[in-house]
Amino acid sequence: MSMVYDEYGRPFIILKEQQAKSRVKGMEAVKSNILAATSISKILRSSLGPKGMDKILVSPDGDVTITNDGATILERMH
Repeated sequence: MSMVYDEYGRPFIILKEQQAKSRVKGMEAVKSNILAATSISKILRSSLGPKGMDKILVSPDGDVTITNDGATILERMH
């Protein structure tokens, strides 16, 4: 386990057991990607179109962002 800091100075931990995991391949990778795309589409669906609703995003440090821009929502989700 090691402590590392991102570009904003926030700490995060890298666990050794993550390095031992193998890469997902084949149908398992396809299923994982489909699940990820479906989840993202469900999150963004209500913010699209002329009647799109705004999303309120609260970061771990309490910063509040109100937006209906899909790129901003995805950027703030990581």
